[in-house]
Amino acid sequence: MGLFLSTYVNKVDKKGRVSVPSSFRGVLGGQTELIVFRSLQANAIDACSVDYMDRLSEALDNPNMPDDMRDLIETTVFGGSVRLAVDPEGRIVLPENFLAFAGITEGAAFVGRRHTFQIWDPDALSVHEAASRDRSRAQNISLSTILARTNSVLAAGANGGGAQ
Repeated sequence: MGLFLSTYVNKVDKKGRVSVPSSFRGVLGGQTELIVFRSLQANAIDACSVDYMDRLSEALDNPNMPDDMRDLIETTVFGGSVRLAVDPEGRIVLPENFLAFAGITEGAAFVGRRHTFQIWDPDALSVHEAASRDRSRAQNISLSTILARTNSVLAAGANGGGAQ
């Protein structure tokens, strides 16, 4: 499976139709449906492939998954999800209550997030991006620090150790 990358802003028509970016449709691999739900962390819409939702469902079957977390995800994500058809022109119709939740009116910003993507009001996304960059600077987060942390964790695991 490919990755959802980049940000695209597309117009939303009066019926709530919006075009899914071509590169995102490519990641979906010809699937004619995708799943959307209200984000748990932002005033945005989360979206993913049906296959990704199947993998999430399998992860919830893990006996080590705390019951309260399983219940939260089942109620908010699975219970609040909607399957959307992708028409031959690559458009979806976003439900009115989802548009209202995300504050989307005339434009929708599609934001790639690796295996999923989000749909934002473009102005709200600008505010969120600025705040995220400020937090990244304050916490000294960069690609090289992420790779260094990942490599040190992997090395510790390979040596049979961990934090002592």
